[in-house]
Amino acid sequence: MDDASSEIYYAQLVEEESTVTVMAGLREVIEDKGVFCALYSDRGSHFFYTPAAGGKVDRSRPTQVGRAMQALGIQTIAAYSPEARGRSERNFGTWQNRLPQELRLAGITSLDAANRFLRDRYMAEFNSQFSVPAQERGTAFRPCSRKDLDFIFSVQTERVVSKDNTVAIGERWWQIEKSRWRYSLAKQTVTIHQHLNGTVSIRFGPHVVGRYDASAQPLLSEAKAKRGGKGGSVEAGENQKQAFTGSPTPLEIPLKARDSHFPTAPMTGSSKEARTKTKKAAA
Repeated sequence: MDDASSEIYYAQLVEEESTVTVMAGLREVIEDKGVFCALYSDRGSHFFYTPAAGGKVDRSRPTQVGRAMQALGIQTIAAYSPEARGRSERNFGTWQNRLPQELRLAGITSLDAANRFLRDRYMAEFNSQFSVPAQERGTAFRPCSRKDLDFIFSVQTERVVSKDNTVAIGERWWQIEKSRWRYSLAKQTVTIHQHLNGTVSIRFGPHVVGRYDASAQPLLSEAKAKRGGKGGSVEAGENQKQAFTGSPTPLEIPLKARDSHFPTAPMTGSSKEARTKTKKAAA
């Protein structure tokens, strides 16, 4: 919601709010409207790390969402009481009173149908009735010139590469293939990017050294696919041109349990059996 006009920019019903669902909403607003100045939110674990319940947030330990906002130069502001978020709380009350009745009258009983209703009809009607002109003219949004939103809005985890040129989060493993400029990345620190569309990328510095689908199987780069798979590497093609097509619509994002605020927290994934399959596929 825009603090100046009360206009709703994004709304979605989800099973549980999480790092992934929050990132999806923020990215959509930025792509549609531009980069804003500040994000004012509650102190949910996907926004801030709070060492003691009810205490102050620890800004020296940004969450995945906080790290993404820092990369875009967006200030994050933590609310310490419901009264501090009075407009938001009143707005939530209006939604809670009106939306269930609107869904009932429309005969909507599924999550997907409800979200389509929000996007296709309800938000526009709500904004036309409840949004107000801003007190000052102009806009605080600026166009987003970043071309790496797929990496910014991803769950990032640093890992040290094992001697067999693999990295892991929990029981999920990825095999890194050879690159033109380095035979092995063993003992090097890489960043694993778990993207909003379920794919995974691994970067070593500025280089993309691997891309994988949701089942941890390697994805061929566009350049390598055109060569019929001969020569080169995933890294070579990826650094010429990112092959991502952008994040999916939020309705396509798989709903997961709440993510930990720790950047290196393990996430659920494939088992050791998947590791074996991944190695065979890479070989």
